[in-house]
Amino acid sequence: MPEMALTELFSHVSLEETRGDMRRAVRGIAYDSRDAGPGFLFAAMDGLHTDGHRYVGDAIRRGATAVLHARPLTDVPPDVTCIRVRDPRNALSPVAAAFYRHPSKSIKVIGVTGTDGKSSTVWFITQLIGFLGGRAGFLSTVSFKTGDQVVKNPFRQSTPESTEIQGMLREMVDKGQDIAVVEATSHGLSPRTNRLGDVHFDAAVLTNVTHEHLEFHGSFEQYRSDKANLFRAVSPDAAKDVHGPRFAVVNAADPSAGYFQDASRVPVYRYGSGGELEARSPREDVSGTTFRMVHDGKEAEARISIPGPFWVENALAAVLAASRILELPPLSLSPLVNRLQGVQGRMASVDLGQPFAVIVDYAHTPGAFLKLFPWMRSHTQGALTAVFGSAGERDREKRPLQGRAAGAHSDTLVITDEDPRGEDRMEILEQIAKGCEGKTRGENLFLIPDRREAIRFALSRARPGDAVLLLGKGHEGSIIGPEGPAAWDERTEAEAALRSLGYAG
Repeated sequence: MPEMALTELFSHVSLEETRGDMRRAVRGIAYDSRDAGPGFLFAAMDGLHTDGHRYVGDAIRRGATAVLHARPLTDVPPDVTCIRVRDPRNALSPVAAAFYRHPSKSIKVIGVTGTDGKSSTVWFITQLIGFLGGRAGFLSTVSFKTGDQVVKNPFRQSTPESTEIQGMLREMVDKGQDIAVVEATSHGLSPRTNRLGDVHFDAAVLTNVTHEHLEFHGSFEQYRSDKANLFRAVSPDAAKDVHGPRFAVVNAADPSAGYFQDASRVPVYRYGSGGELEARSPREDVSGTTFRMVHDGKEAEARISIPGPFWVENALAAVLAASRILELPPLSLSPLVNRLQGVQGRMASVDLGQPFAVIVDYAHTPGAFLKLFPWMRSHTQGALTAVFGSAGERDREKRPLQGRAAGAHSDTLVITDEDPRGEDRMEILEQIAKGCEGKTRGENLFLIPDRREAIRFALSRARPGDAVLLLGKGHEGSIIGPEGPAAWDERTEAEAALRSLGYAG
Protein backbone atom coordinates (compact mmCIF):
# COMPACT_ATOMS: atom_id res chain seq x y z
CA MET A 1 0.00 0.00 0.00
CA PRO A 2 1.52 3.38 -0.97
CA GLU A 3 2.09 6.07 1.62
CA MET A 4 -0.50 8.79 2.10
CA ALA A 5 -0.21 12.25 3.66
CA LEU A 6 -2.08 12.94 6.86
CA THR A 7 -3.67 16.03 5.30
CA GLU A 8 -5.31 13.78 2.70
CA LEU A 9 -6.37 11.15 5.22
CA PHE A 10 -8.05 13.69 7.48
CA SER A 11 -9.53 15.96 4.81
CA HIS A 12 -13.08 14.96 5.80
CA VAL A 13 -12.57 14.67 9.56
CA SER A 14 -13.38 17.37 12.10
CA LEU A 15 -10.20 18.02 14.08
CA GLU A 16 -9.99 19.38 17.61
CA GLU A 17 -6.25 20.08 17.58
CA THR A 18 -3.08 19.01 15.77
CA ARG A 19 0.55 19.10 16.77
CA GLY A 20 3.38 18.37 14.38
CA ASP A 21 3.69 17.92 10.65
CA MET A 22 0.34 17.10 8.99
CA ARG A 23 2.10 16.83 5.63
CA ARG A 24 3.79 13.68 6.90
CA ALA A 25 2.95 10.53 4.95
CA VAL A 26 2.04 7.31 6.75
CA ARG A 27 2.31 3.79 5.41
CA GLY A 28 -0.18 1.97 7.62
CA ILE A 29 -2.88 2.33 10.29
CA ALA A 30 -3.10 0.36 13.54
CA TYR A 31 -5.45 0.49 16.53
CA ASP A 32 -3.58 -2.28 18.39
CA SER A 33 -0.11 -1.06 19.33
CA ARG A 34 1.30 -4.53 18.64
CA ASP A 35 0.38 -4.08 14.97
CA ALA A 36 2.07 -0.68 14.65
CA GLY A 37 5.23 -0.38 12.58
CA PRO A 38 7.58 2.26 11.16
CA GLY A 39 5.65 5.13 9.62
CA PHE A 40 2.25 4.04 11.01
CA LEU A 41 -0.67 6.07 12.30
CA PHE A 42 -1.81 4.69 15.65
CA ALA A 43 -5.46 5.19 16.63
CA ALA A 44 -5.92 5.29 20.42
CA MET A 45 -9.49 4.05 20.91
CA ASP A 46 -11.52 3.20 23.98
CA GLY A 47 -12.22 -0.52 24.37
CA LEU A 48 -14.51 -2.50 26.63
CA HIS A 49 -11.71 -3.42 29.04
CA THR A 50 -8.90 -1.00 28.27
CA ASP A 51 -8.04 2.42 26.84
CA GLY A 52 -5.92 2.70 23.72
CA HIS A 53 -4.31 5.88 25.06
CA ARG A 54 -2.38 3.66 27.48
CA TYR A 55 -0.54 2.09 24.53
CA VAL A 56 0.55 5.22 22.66
CA GLY A 57 4.09 4.87 23.97
CA ASP A 58 4.30 1.25 22.86
CA ALA A 59 3.06 2.15 19.36
CA ILE A 60 5.67 4.92 19.09
CA ARG A 61 8.43 2.54 20.22
CA ARG A 62 7.37 0.24 17.41
CA GLY A 63 7.74 3.05 14.89
CA ALA A 64 4.42 4.92 14.78
CA THR A 65 4.98 8.50 13.63
CA ALA A 66 1.42 9.82 14.10
CA VAL A 67 -1.21 9.34 16.79
CA LEU A 68 -4.98 9.78 16.55
CA HIS A 69 -6.32 10.48 20.04
CA ALA A 70 -9.09 12.10 22.11
CA ARG A 71 -7.45 12.75 25.49
CA PRO A 72 -4.35 14.88 26.15
CA LEU A 73 -1.06 13.05 25.63
CA THR A 74 2.12 13.47 27.63
CA ASP A 75 5.70 12.41 26.94
CA VAL A 76 5.16 12.15 23.19
CA PRO A 77 8.33 12.91 21.20
CA PRO A 78 8.16 16.22 19.29
CA ASP A 79 8.72 14.47 15.94
CA VAL A 80 5.46 12.48 16.32
CA THR A 81 2.37 14.13 14.85
CA CYS A 82 -0.57 14.22 17.28
CA ILE A 83 -4.12 14.57 15.94
CA ARG A 84 -6.85 15.10 18.52
CA VAL A 85 -10.49 14.43 17.64
CA ARG A 86 -13.64 14.00 19.70
CA ASP A 87 -13.99 10.28 18.93
CA PRO A 88 -11.04 8.38 17.40
CA ARG A 89 -13.15 5.28 16.64
CA ASN A 90 -15.66 7.32 14.69
CA ALA A 91 -12.90 9.20 12.84
CA LEU A 92 -11.12 5.97 11.95
CA SER A 93 -13.76 5.06 9.35
CA PRO A 94 -13.24 7.99 6.93
CA VAL A 95 -9.49 7.82 7.55
CA ALA A 96 -9.38 4.10 6.66
CA ALA A 97 -11.58 4.64 3.60
CA ALA A 98 -9.24 7.38 2.38
CA PHE A 99 -6.12 5.31 3.07
CA TYR A 100 -7.45 2.41 1.00
CA ARG A 101 -8.64 4.81 -1.76
CA HIS A 102 -12.37 4.38 -1.16
CA PRO A 103 -12.64 0.82 -2.51
CA SER A 104 -16.43 0.56 -2.11
CA LYS A 105 -16.81 3.17 -4.84
CA SER A 106 -15.16 0.75 -7.27
CA ILE A 107 -17.17 -2.40 -6.54
CA LYS A 108 -20.87 -3.21 -6.11
CA VAL A 109 -21.56 -3.82 -2.42
CA ILE A 110 -24.45 -5.81 -0.95
CA GLY A 111 -24.98 -5.50 2.80
CA VAL A 112 -26.86 -8.18 4.75
CA THR A 113 -28.25 -7.45 8.21
CA GLY A 114 -30.62 -9.18 10.64
CA THR A 115 -30.56 -11.02 13.94
CA ASP A 116 -30.27 -14.54 12.52
CA GLY A 117 -29.20 -15.97 9.18
CA LYS A 118 -26.79 -13.22 8.09
CA SER A 119 -23.74 -15.41 7.49
CA SER A 120 -25.73 -18.06 5.63
CA THR A 121 -27.44 -15.47 3.43
CA VAL A 122 -24.11 -13.79 2.64
CA TRP A 123 -22.65 -17.18 1.70
CA PHE A 124 -25.68 -18.12 -0.42
CA ILE A 125 -25.58 -14.81 -2.35
CA THR A 126 -21.87 -15.24 -3.02
CA GLN A 127 -22.34 -18.79 -4.30
CA LEU A 128 -25.25 -17.85 -6.58
CA ILE A 129 -23.27 -15.01 -8.14
CA GLY A 130 -20.39 -17.42 -8.71
CA PHE A 131 -22.67 -20.05 -10.29
CA LEU A 132 -23.80 -17.37 -12.74
CA GLY A 133 -20.26 -16.44 -13.76
CA GLY A 134 -19.82 -13.38 -11.56
CA ARG A 135 -16.87 -12.71 -9.29
CA ALA A 136 -17.90 -12.00 -5.71
CA GLY A 137 -15.93 -11.58 -2.54
CA PHE A 138 -17.54 -11.66 0.88
CA LEU A 139 -17.04 -10.91 4.55
CA SER A 140 -19.02 -12.75 7.23
CA THR A 141 -18.86 -13.87 10.83
CA VAL A 142 -17.58 -17.27 9.72
CA SER A 143 -15.16 -16.54 6.89
CA PHE A 144 -14.21 -14.16 4.13
CA LYS A 145 -12.99 -14.26 0.54
CA THR A 146 -11.15 -11.43 -1.17
CA GLY A 147 -9.75 -13.48 -4.07
CA ASP A 148 -10.15 -17.13 -4.96
CA GLN A 149 -9.78 -18.71 -1.51
CA VAL A 150 -12.24 -18.77 1.38
CA VAL A 151 -10.41 -18.00 4.64
CA LYS A 152 -11.69 -18.49 8.18
CA ASN A 153 -12.52 -15.16 9.80
CA PRO A 154 -9.80 -14.51 12.41
CA PHE A 155 -11.77 -11.75 14.13
CA ARG A 156 -14.26 -12.45 16.92
CA GLN A 157 -16.19 -9.40 15.75
CA SER A 158 -18.77 -10.25 13.11
CA THR A 159 -18.11 -6.81 11.64
CA PRO A 160 -14.42 -6.02 12.23
CA GLU A 161 -13.04 -2.50 12.61
CA SER A 162 -13.15 -0.14 9.65
CA THR A 163 -9.47 -0.64 8.83
CA GLU A 164 -10.01 -4.36 8.20
CA ILE A 165 -13.24 -3.76 6.27
CA GLN A 166 -11.73 -1.13 3.99
CA GLY A 167 -8.57 -3.20 3.55
CA MET A 168 -10.49 -6.31 2.50
CA LEU A 169 -12.68 -4.31 0.13
CA ARG A 170 -9.50 -2.92 -1.45
CA GLU A 171 -8.17 -6.47 -1.84
CA MET A 172 -11.42 -7.50 -3.55
CA VAL A 173 -11.14 -4.60 -6.01
CA ASP A 174 -7.47 -5.27 -6.71
CA LYS A 175 -8.15 -8.99 -7.24
CA GLY A 176 -10.85 -8.34 -9.82
CA GLN A 177 -14.01 -9.02 -7.86
CA ASP A 178 -17.17 -7.42 -9.28
CA ILE A 179 -19.32 -7.62 -6.15
CA ALA A 180 -18.69 -7.59 -2.40
CA VAL A 181 -21.21 -9.19 -0.03
CA VAL A 182 -20.79 -7.82 3.50
CA GLU A 183 -22.37 -9.04 6.72
CA ALA A 184 -23.55 -5.83 8.39
CA THR A 185 -24.15 -6.21 12.12
CA SER A 186 -25.97 -3.77 14.36
CA HIS A 187 -22.66 -2.99 16.08
CA GLY A 188 -20.98 -2.23 12.77
CA LEU A 189 -23.90 -0.07 11.62
CA SER A 190 -24.13 1.90 14.86
CA PRO A 191 -22.76 5.47 14.78
CA ARG A 192 -21.04 4.59 18.06
CA THR A 193 -18.56 2.37 16.19
CA ASN A 194 -18.97 3.73 12.64
CA ARG A 195 -17.24 0.63 11.28
CA LEU A 196 -19.40 0.63 8.14
CA GLY A 197 -19.99 4.37 8.00
CA ASP A 198 -17.85 4.93 4.91
CA VAL A 199 -18.87 1.88 2.90
CA HIS A 200 -20.91 2.81 -0.17
CA PHE A 201 -23.65 0.17 -0.36
CA ASP A 202 -25.60 -0.64 -3.52
CA ALA A 203 -28.07 -3.02 -1.88
CA ALA A 204 -29.40 -3.85 1.58
CA VAL A 205 -30.86 -7.20 2.69
CA LEU A 206 -32.82 -7.92 5.88
CA THR A 207 -33.22 -11.46 7.24
CA ASN A 208 -35.21 -10.77 10.45
CA VAL A 209 -35.14 -8.75 13.66
CA THR A 210 -35.59 -10.31 17.09
CA HIS A 211 -34.22 -9.77 20.62
CA GLU A 212 -30.42 -9.38 20.71
CA HIS A 213 -27.57 -7.07 21.81
CA LEU A 214 -29.61 -4.82 24.08
CA GLU A 215 -26.56 -4.47 26.33
CA PHE A 216 -25.05 -2.35 23.54
CA HIS A 217 -28.06 -0.64 21.98
CA GLY A 218 -30.08 -0.11 25.15
CA SER A 219 -33.47 -0.90 23.65
CA PHE A 220 -35.03 -2.96 20.88
CA GLU A 221 -36.05 0.27 19.14
CA GLN A 222 -32.44 1.49 19.01
CA TYR A 223 -31.23 -1.96 17.94
CA ARG A 224 -33.69 -1.94 15.04
CA SER A 225 -32.85 1.64 14.12
CA ASP A 226 -29.13 0.88 14.03
CA LYS A 227 -29.78 -2.06 11.70
CA ALA A 228 -31.92 0.17 9.50
CA ASN A 229 -28.87 2.42 8.98
CA LEU A 230 -27.90 -0.07 6.27
CA PHE A 231 -31.10 0.72 4.39
CA ARG A 232 -30.62 4.45 4.90
CA ALA A 233 -27.09 4.15 3.51
CA VAL A 234 -28.15 2.87 0.07
CA SER A 235 -28.38 6.04 -1.99
CA PRO A 236 -30.14 6.23 -5.36
CA ASP A 237 -27.56 8.74 -6.56
CA ALA A 238 -24.33 7.62 -4.87
CA ALA A 239 -21.11 8.76 -6.54
CA LYS A 240 -19.51 5.48 -7.62
CA ASP A 241 -17.17 4.31 -10.35
CA VAL A 242 -19.38 1.26 -11.01
CA HIS A 243 -23.00 1.48 -12.04
CA GLY A 244 -25.95 -0.82 -11.56
CA PRO A 245 -29.24 -1.23 -9.72
CA ARG A 246 -29.65 0.02 -6.17
CA PHE A 247 -32.30 -1.73 -4.14
CA ALA A 248 -33.31 -3.27 -0.82
CA VAL A 249 -34.64 -6.71 0.11
CA VAL A 250 -36.77 -7.45 3.18
CA ASN A 251 -38.40 -10.48 4.75
CA ALA A 252 -42.11 -9.81 4.18
CA ALA A 253 -43.09 -12.02 7.13
CA ASP A 254 -40.97 -10.15 9.66
CA PRO A 255 -42.95 -7.75 11.88
CA SER A 256 -40.37 -5.02 11.21
CA ALA A 257 -40.47 -5.32 7.41
CA GLY A 258 -42.45 -2.10 7.06
CA TYR A 259 -40.03 -0.21 9.29
CA PHE A 260 -37.09 -1.14 7.07
CA GLN A 261 -39.06 -0.51 3.91
CA ASP A 262 -39.83 3.02 5.14
CA ALA A 263 -36.13 3.59 5.89
CA SER A 264 -35.13 2.80 2.31
CA ARG A 265 -34.64 5.43 -0.37
CA VAL A 266 -34.43 2.85 -3.17
CA PRO A 267 -36.89 0.23 -4.50
CA VAL A 268 -37.68 -2.51 -1.97
CA TYR A 269 -38.35 -6.14 -2.91
CA ARG A 270 -39.92 -8.58 -0.47
CA TYR A 271 -39.47 -12.33 -0.06
CA GLY A 272 -41.34 -14.90 1.99
CA SER A 273 -45.03 -15.11 2.79
CA GLY A 274 -46.81 -12.16 1.18
CA GLY A 275 -43.74 -11.05 -0.77
CA GLU A 276 -42.88 -10.87 -4.45
CA LEU A 277 -40.83 -14.05 -4.16
CA GLU A 278 -42.46 -16.83 -2.15
CA ALA A 279 -41.88 -20.48 -1.28
CA ARG A 280 -45.01 -22.59 -1.48
CA SER A 281 -45.84 -26.24 -0.85
CA PRO A 282 -42.64 -27.06 1.08
CA ARG A 283 -41.87 -30.77 1.45
CA GLU A 284 -39.27 -31.52 4.11
CA ASP A 285 -37.15 -34.61 4.51
CA VAL A 286 -34.01 -35.42 6.45
CA SER A 287 -31.72 -34.00 3.77
CA GLY A 288 -33.48 -30.76 2.84
CA THR A 289 -36.64 -29.08 1.56
CA THR A 290 -38.28 -29.08 -1.87
CA PHE A 291 -40.63 -26.18 -2.61
CA ARG A 292 -42.30 -24.16 -5.34
CA MET A 293 -40.60 -20.82 -5.92
CA VAL A 294 -43.25 -18.31 -6.99
CA HIS A 295 -42.66 -14.91 -8.59
CA ASP A 296 -44.90 -12.66 -10.66
CA GLY A 297 -47.54 -15.37 -11.13
CA LYS A 298 -45.01 -17.95 -12.35
CA GLU A 299 -43.57 -20.98 -10.55
CA ALA A 300 -40.45 -23.11 -10.61
CA GLU A 301 -39.44 -26.05 -8.44
CA ALA A 302 -36.46 -25.57 -6.17
CA ARG A 303 -34.74 -27.59 -3.51
CA ILE A 304 -32.40 -26.57 -0.72
CA SER A 305 -30.28 -29.59 0.21
CA ILE A 306 -29.54 -28.55 3.78
CA PRO A 307 -31.69 -29.88 6.64
CA GLY A 308 -33.21 -27.33 8.98
CA PRO A 309 -35.83 -24.63 9.25
CA PHE A 310 -33.98 -21.48 8.22
CA TRP A 311 -32.62 -22.35 4.85
CA VAL A 312 -35.63 -21.74 2.62
CA GLU A 313 -36.00 -18.16 3.89
CA ASN A 314 -32.28 -17.51 3.54
CA ALA A 315 -32.27 -19.01 0.06
CA LEU A 316 -35.16 -16.77 -1.03
CA ALA A 317 -33.34 -13.69 0.28
CA ALA A 318 -30.19 -14.74 -1.58
CA VAL A 319 -32.03 -15.46 -4.82
CA LEU A 320 -33.77 -12.09 -4.74
CA ALA A 321 -30.55 -10.19 -3.95
CA ALA A 322 -28.39 -12.05 -6.50
CA SER A 323 -30.98 -11.80 -9.26
CA ARG A 324 -31.50 -8.07 -8.73
CA ILE A 325 -27.80 -7.19 -8.59
CA LEU A 326 -27.25 -9.19 -11.81
CA GLU A 327 -30.54 -7.95 -13.33
CA LEU A 328 -31.90 -11.45 -13.97
CA PRO A 329 -35.39 -12.95 -13.45
CA PRO A 330 -35.48 -14.50 -9.94
CA LEU A 331 -36.96 -17.81 -11.15
CA SER A 332 -34.01 -18.30 -13.50
CA LEU A 333 -31.94 -19.00 -10.38
CA SER A 334 -34.20 -21.80 -9.08
CA PRO A 335 -32.09 -24.67 -10.54
CA LEU A 336 -29.04 -23.27 -8.69
CA VAL A 337 -30.57 -23.44 -5.21
CA ASN A 338 -29.89 -27.17 -4.99
CA ARG A 339 -26.17 -26.48 -5.42
CA LEU A 340 -25.95 -24.21 -2.38
CA GLN A 341 -23.69 -25.43 0.39
CA GLY A 342 -24.19 -24.57 4.04
CA VAL A 343 -21.97 -22.55 6.32
CA GLN A 344 -19.47 -24.25 8.62
CA GLY A 345 -20.95 -24.83 12.06
CA ARG A 346 -24.57 -24.52 10.93
CA MET A 347 -26.72 -27.65 11.45
CA ALA A 348 -23.57 -29.78 11.15
CA SER A 349 -24.02 -33.46 11.97
CA VAL A 350 -21.36 -35.24 14.05
CA ASP A 351 -21.47 -38.96 13.29
CA LEU A 352 -19.08 -41.55 14.73
CA GLY A 353 -21.57 -44.38 14.39
CA GLN A 354 -23.54 -43.56 17.54
CA PRO A 355 -27.25 -44.51 17.49
CA PHE A 356 -28.39 -40.95 18.22
CA ALA A 357 -28.03 -37.64 16.39
CA VAL A 358 -25.51 -34.98 17.40
CA ILE A 359 -25.93 -31.56 15.77
CA VAL A 360 -23.61 -28.55 16.07
CA ASP A 361 -25.23 -25.20 15.33
CA TYR A 362 -24.50 -21.52 15.96
CA ALA A 363 -28.05 -20.66 17.09
CA HIS A 364 -27.80 -18.42 20.15
CA THR A 365 -30.75 -16.03 20.10
CA PRO A 366 -34.33 -16.55 21.33
CA GLY A 367 -35.58 -16.00 17.78
CA ALA A 368 -33.31 -18.69 16.36
CA PHE A 369 -34.32 -21.07 19.16
CA LEU A 370 -38.02 -20.56 18.40
CA LYS A 371 -37.43 -21.72 14.84
CA LEU A 372 -34.88 -24.45 15.51
CA PHE A 373 -36.38 -26.30 18.47
CA PRO A 374 -39.87 -27.02 17.08
CA TRP A 375 -38.28 -28.32 13.89
CA MET A 376 -35.86 -30.55 15.80
CA ARG A 377 -38.70 -31.78 18.02
CA SER A 378 -40.71 -32.83 14.95
CA HIS A 379 -37.70 -34.63 13.47
CA THR A 380 -36.58 -36.48 16.63
CA GLN A 381 -38.04 -39.88 17.46
CA GLY A 382 -36.61 -40.07 20.97
CA ALA A 383 -35.63 -37.47 23.55
CA LEU A 384 -34.23 -34.06 22.59
CA THR A 385 -31.35 -32.65 24.67
CA ALA A 386 -29.93 -29.15 24.25
CA VAL A 387 -26.51 -27.94 25.40
CA PHE A 388 -26.12 -24.16 25.29
CA GLY A 389 -25.23 -21.01 27.20
CA SER A 390 -25.23 -17.25 26.75
CA ALA A 391 -22.43 -14.79 26.17
CA GLY A 392 -21.05 -12.87 29.11
CA GLU A 393 -21.01 -9.06 29.04
CA ARG A 394 -23.71 -9.18 26.37
CA ASP A 395 -27.51 -8.98 26.31
CA ARG A 396 -28.70 -10.26 29.71
CA GLU A 397 -32.39 -9.86 28.97
CA LYS A 398 -32.31 -12.60 26.34
CA ARG A 399 -31.03 -15.29 28.75
CA PRO A 400 -34.35 -16.36 30.33
CA LEU A 401 -35.93 -16.07 26.86
CA GLN A 402 -33.40 -18.61 25.59
CA GLY A 403 -34.24 -20.91 28.49
CA ARG A 404 -37.98 -20.59 27.87
CA ALA A 405 -37.68 -21.29 24.12
CA ALA A 406 -35.39 -24.28 24.63
CA GLY A 407 -37.30 -25.69 27.58
CA ALA A 408 -40.64 -25.65 25.79
CA HIS A 409 -39.45 -28.09 23.12
CA SER A 410 -36.63 -30.09 24.76
CA ASP A 411 -36.69 -33.01 27.17
CA THR A 412 -33.38 -32.14 28.83
CA LEU A 413 -31.39 -28.93 29.08
CA VAL A 414 -27.69 -28.77 29.92
CA ILE A 415 -26.77 -25.11 30.50
CA THR A 416 -23.08 -24.33 30.09
CA ASP A 417 -20.48 -21.71 29.18
CA GLU A 418 -20.62 -19.93 25.85
CA ASP A 419 -18.23 -16.97 26.28
CA PRO A 420 -18.46 -15.94 29.95
CA ARG A 421 -15.78 -13.27 29.60
CA GLY A 422 -15.53 -11.38 32.91
CA GLU A 423 -18.99 -12.26 34.22
CA ASP A 424 -19.69 -14.81 36.94
CA ARG A 425 -20.19 -18.09 35.07
CA MET A 426 -22.84 -19.51 37.37
CA GLU A 427 -24.79 -16.27 37.43
CA ILE A 428 -25.17 -16.45 33.65
CA LEU A 429 -26.40 -20.04 33.86
CA GLU A 430 -28.83 -19.19 36.64
CA GLN A 431 -30.30 -16.37 34.56
CA ILE A 432 -30.93 -18.81 31.70
CA ALA A 433 -32.40 -21.35 34.12
CA LYS A 434 -35.00 -18.82 35.31
CA GLY A 435 -36.73 -19.20 31.96
CA CYS A 436 -36.68 -23.02 31.93
CA GLU A 437 -40.25 -23.45 33.11
CA GLY A 438 -41.32 -26.99 33.93
CA LYS A 439 -37.79 -28.30 34.24
CA THR A 440 -36.38 -29.80 37.47
CA ARG A 441 -32.77 -29.43 38.62
CA GLY A 442 -30.91 -32.72 38.62
CA GLU A 443 -33.64 -34.45 36.61
CA ASN A 444 -33.95 -32.69 33.26
CA LEU A 445 -32.14 -29.41 33.96
CA PHE A 446 -28.41 -29.37 34.63
CA LEU A 447 -26.05 -26.40 35.11
CA ILE A 448 -22.49 -27.44 34.16
CA PRO A 449 -20.26 -24.43 33.41
CA ASP A 450 -17.38 -26.43 31.93
CA ARG A 451 -18.48 -26.86 28.33
CA ARG A 452 -16.34 -29.94 27.69
CA GLU A 453 -17.82 -31.66 30.72
CA ALA A 454 -21.34 -30.53 29.72
CA ILE A 455 -21.04 -32.03 26.25
CA ARG A 456 -19.74 -35.35 27.55
CA PHE A 457 -22.50 -35.45 30.16
CA ALA A 458 -25.23 -34.81 27.59
CA LEU A 459 -23.87 -37.41 25.17
CA SER A 460 -23.45 -40.01 27.92
CA ARG A 461 -27.20 -39.82 28.65
CA ALA A 462 -28.32 -40.10 25.01
CA ARG A 463 -30.15 -43.26 23.92
CA PRO A 464 -30.96 -44.70 20.47
CA GLY A 465 -33.24 -42.38 18.53
CA ASP A 466 -32.40 -39.33 20.65
CA ALA A 467 -30.91 -36.06 19.41
CA VAL A 468 -28.40 -33.78 21.13
CA LEU A 469 -28.12 -30.15 20.03
CA LEU A 470 -24.83 -28.36 20.77
CA LEU A 471 -25.65 -24.69 20.32
CA GLY A 472 -24.02 -21.27 20.39
CA LYS A 473 -20.43 -21.94 19.31
CA GLY A 474 -20.82 -23.34 15.79
CA HIS A 475 -17.77 -22.30 13.77
CA GLU A 476 -16.06 -20.28 16.52
CA GLY A 477 -12.48 -21.20 17.38
CA SER A 478 -12.35 -20.09 21.01
CA ILE A 479 -14.22 -19.67 24.27
CA ILE A 480 -13.59 -16.28 25.87
CA GLY A 481 -13.17 -16.39 29.64
CA PRO A 482 -11.88 -13.87 32.20
CA GLU A 483 -8.30 -14.59 31.14
CA GLY A 484 -9.05 -14.15 27.44
CA PRO A 485 -9.76 -16.60 24.61
CA ALA A 486 -8.97 -20.31 24.90
CA ALA A 487 -8.87 -22.50 21.80
CA TRP A 488 -12.08 -24.40 21.14
CA ASP A 489 -13.63 -26.43 18.34
CA GLU A 490 -17.14 -27.70 18.98
CA ARG A 491 -17.05 -30.54 16.46
CA THR A 492 -13.67 -31.77 17.72
CA GLU A 493 -14.92 -31.71 21.31
CA ALA A 494 -18.07 -33.61 20.37
CA GLU A 495 -16.05 -36.24 18.53
CA ALA A 496 -13.66 -36.58 21.48
CA ALA A 497 -16.61 -37.06 23.84
CA LEU A 498 -18.13 -39.70 21.57
CA ARG A 499 -14.83 -41.56 21.35
CA SER A 500 -14.53 -41.53 25.13
CA LEU A 501 -17.95 -43.21 25.21
CA GLY A 502 -16.74 -45.99 22.91
CA TYR A 503 -17.81 -44.77 19.47
CA ALA A 504 -15.02 -44.96 16.92
CA GLY A 505 -16.59 -43.87 13.62
